[in-house]
Amino acid sequence: MEKTRTARHTEGPSPRQVWYASYGSNTNLGRLAYYITGGRHPGGARVYPGCRDRRPPERSVPVELRGVLYFATESAVWTGGRAFYDPDADGNVLARAHLVTAQQFSDIAAQEMYRRPGNELDLTEVLSSGRAALGEGRYETLVCPGTLDGVPVLTFTAPRPVADAGLNSPSAAYLALLARGLLEAGAWDAATVAAYLAECPGAAGHWTAQDIRHLIATPPSP
Repeated sequence: MEKTRTARHTEGPSPRQVWYASYGSNTNLGRLAYYITGGRHPGGARVYPGCRDRRPPERSVPVELRGVLYFATESAVWTGGRAFYDPDADGNVLARAHLVTAQQFSDIAAQEMYRRPGNELDLTEVLSSGRAALGEGRYETLVCPGTLDGVPVLTFTAPRPVADAGLNSPSAAYLALLARGLLEAGAWDAATVAAYLAECPGAAGHWTAQDIRHLIATPPSP
């Protein structure tokens, strides 16, 4: 199990590579591939333009981040709540870090922000302070929860904390994709993943661990 270092201050020029820490559906490498190479994921409702650099991640490793995963808003792609990350809440988030170029991270983030990829993000503020707001929309807040092997770990989330979020239960298809992505990481078994997701705000009270284990065990639609 990889652990991020909690130091948030990174000195020097922008890095060539970063770890993109996915805590939502992009924990699943098959799902992430559509953000990199372009196209529409089966069951999804959106076509992604992809990254300028279409190479897969150099590595993908399981990580644990300080904070809380929660589900809120309404996904136009999957319906139901989207996954968001509150790095300041008390808890532990199971995630998967993908080693990509800084350019690829910029293009992946742009697609999550419903922007056209093609411009480099200025990472100066997030690398120096741990957070940078690029806008008020979903996934427009960059977060650097630490470093891994000396390389910055970056992700994006909503600007509001879990306490102020309008929680919304995720759909079965979205939750199953996320759960399978965490299982792919190889650090947690189905029981651990199911129990973790069932306790996340937004899912808690709507999905039980048993429900989620059933989703994991059901083969995905072709």
